[in-house]
Amino acid sequence: MNFEEITIRKQISTRGGGIEIDLTPFGFEGEMMAAYQNYLGGGLLGKVCVNDTIRRQSFRDKQSDEVNARLDEISEQLKKYFFSLTNPDSEWESQTYEQNQNMPESGY
Repeated sequence: MNFEEITIRKQISTRGGGIEIDLTPFGFEGEMMAAYQNYLGGGLLGKVCVNDTIRRQSFRDKQSDEVNARLDEISEQLKKYFFSLTNPDSEWESQTYEQNQNMPESGY
């Protein structure tokens, strides 16, 4: 997926940040999804998280299985895309996406 074409806003730094995309091209007119990463301290970033305007964790069961599966697929690709933007790949620091997803969300 080419997320650059549907990016609404993007803020990336060594302390995390986020990206928000328009879900209209996926059949969800006027809806948005965001991936974000929190700073844990000590130069570490937390795992990449995602949310959307269609469902919230407490309301997840109210969406059909088909909608949830489609949103899960988009969110996984968006998380990997955002990780590729924030992960330094140098000889001093490098982390795989799978390692990142084992990190906590927040340092608090």
